[in-house]
Amino acid sequence: MDTTPCHVVIIDDDEQICRFLASAFRTITAHTAYHLTLSQGLERLESGDADVVFLDVNLPDGNGLEAVGRIQALPNAPEIIIMTGDTDPDGAELAMELNAWDYIEKSGSAKAFNLSLSRALEYRLQKQPRPFSGIKALERGPIIGQSEAITACLEKVAVAANADMPVLITGKTGTGKELFARAIHENSARQDKDFVVVDCAALPEHLVESTLFGHTRGAFTGADADKTGLLRLAHGGTLFLDELGELPGDIQKRFLRALQEKKFRPVGSRKEVKSNFRLVAATNKDLYALSRDGRFREDLYYRVMAMKIELPALVNRREDIVPIARHQMKGKKTREQGCTLSREFLDELMAYEWPGNVRELKNAMDLACSHVVAGETLYPTHLPGHIRAYNIRQKISPGPGPGPGPGPVPDTGTIAIPLKAHVDKAKHDYLIRLMAQTRGDMRKTCRISGLSRGHLYSLFKKYGIKSS
Repeated sequence: MDTTPCHVVIIDDDEQICRFLASAFRTITAHTAYHLTLSQGLERLESGDADVVFLDVNLPDGNGLEAVGRIQALPNAPEIIIMTGDTDPDGAELAMELNAWDYIEKSGSAKAFNLSLSRALEYRLQKQPRPFSGIKALERGPIIGQSEAITACLEKVAVAANADMPVLITGKTGTGKELFARAIHENSARQDKDFVVVDCAALPEHLVESTLFGHTRGAFTGADADKTGLLRLAHGGTLFLDELGELPGDIQKRFLRALQEKKFRPVGSRKEVKSNFRLVAATNKDLYALSRDGRFREDLYYRVMAMKIELPALVNRREDIVPIARHQMKGKKTREQGCTLSREFLDELMAYEWPGNVRELKNAMDLACSHVVAGETLYPTHLPGHIRAYNIRQKISPGPGPGPGPGPVPDTGTIAIPLKAHVDKAKHDYLIRLMAQTRGDMRKTCRISGLSRGHLYSLFKKYGIKSS
């Protein structure tokens, strides 16, 4: 292994463990620092270079898992090794989903910690940029934004573009899944070939098989001539299956074989056709849940999941709202002739929740621009009415929406406990009922509660609740 000095940071509230690890790492590195709180540790990471950070989960001032994204967004971000004193499979699963380097229990031996550190340093050295690598800068096309969330997605696009594996892009409607699929294609070695789009939700049920695989003349009533299927048209290029979850079950088996063997038989034909296509699929559904329910083939799910890119909702990347809005005006008559955006207009954009995501924002900007001419300014009145209506309701009565107000408070007798104790008991009871309702399924628990896994783990620890 390279002998270049490396820097290790330990973030753990147990000073004894910190000293133990610092001593154990002396054979690998002479530069080890430790901090007993999350805030101090993050301040240290943000102020200088670190190669590897050993991060505890439960810290006095926060949850280590919730800080992973912040650490990964740092320039030359360190490799993250999560460590915990609790055996928690949910926490381990989340750490891997967050792309942490390793997850290790504190009860492990010094040898186990040293091995994890050594492997992380080897990997870090291996991934350093190489001169004359030939990897070009990513062409992002119409993808706008510099937020941490969108930057992480673009990094995955760059990885996908330099590989040839299937990619699954997930995200809510309007988040730009097709734009990211095109970016993968246009930055790949297949960029000179066709990018074939298939909207699985729009395929007529009786023509799905023929549309994908093609057919020969006379294969069925109305087949007056041979037809080349979309899989064949994607030969050498990229096949983009939008809304993959809508693909009929009987077609999924045929498509899986075509994906694996790169050949298939058109409807009515005795001969197989070859097609060397690269698959990029997209969905706004939970394919894993569908596969568990038998509504999507499990073998196809794992085949298309070679790499996953999950696009954030626009509300989770608010810093990109104004840049996207301004870009949408680019090339329009209003922009060319000096149309401006008022402060009030921008405030309205930032206040709205954008359930339709980027697509809704672009449509709103197109409508607003259609109302003005040269030299005019966009004001809130130029926005669609439903956006202004939502914003004004939130200003007057913040909450989920219209509904009856609270009724009279019942008289239940003398209050005998402090407010904090009452709130803590209510939270404890809520979590117990919720975990019973979801039978310990953390995905459902997060979805219903609206809390992250890290936040839930902190509450479980605080109230003595076992996540299982």
